[in-house]
Amino acid sequence: MLFRSAGIVGDQQADRRWHGGAGKALHQFAQASYAKIAARFPELWGVAVPGSLGENLSCPALDETTVCIGDRWRFGTVEAVVCQPRNPCTKIDARYDLPGVATFIAKQRITGWYLRVAVPGEARVGDAMTLVERPNPECSIARLLAVDANRSATEEELTALRDCAGLDPDWRRRLNERVGFLRQGKLL
Repeated sequence: MLFRSAGIVGDQQADRRWHGGAGKALHQFAQASYAKIAARFPELWGVAVPGSLGENLSCPALDETTVCIGDRWRFGTVEAVVCQPRNPCTKIDARYDLPGVATFIAKQRITGWYLRVAVPGEARVGDAMTLVERPNPECSIARLLAVDANRSATEEELTALRDCAGLDPDWRRRLNERVGFLRQGKLL
């Protein structure tokens, strides 16, 4: 497969307003999260399997607790940087023909994450994913999602995440707006 800045050559996104683009070139979802989905929705055993949520990448050893914003991963000759969590949408419910799956994924914070392609190249199924750089070891996807969901998050927590190297500009803006509200003494 050929990887370019927009993602995998030949890959298509149904709605480019919300999917695709440099900050969402690749979607990775934790393989272990499929078991959590199937445990909650038993009718999805054998249906909720790697690839069924539209992700481009999956690796058994990675999940939201072990992946950080700014992580630079190499697979094949490609290098990609983790830049934001995925925000699950109702299309997930439609994909499985079952209401509530997207809400479950969001509440459990098993959303997966997006990567931007830093070095285009080629990769094949089965290529090892090697961590090249981790500039923000304190900024896991799980932590970012937890702080984002916490309406009582402190300015210090928000600014630490906002300032993480590699964070997508929309997330940086969002966190900065929350910092602004806190500084103005407004409730979130």
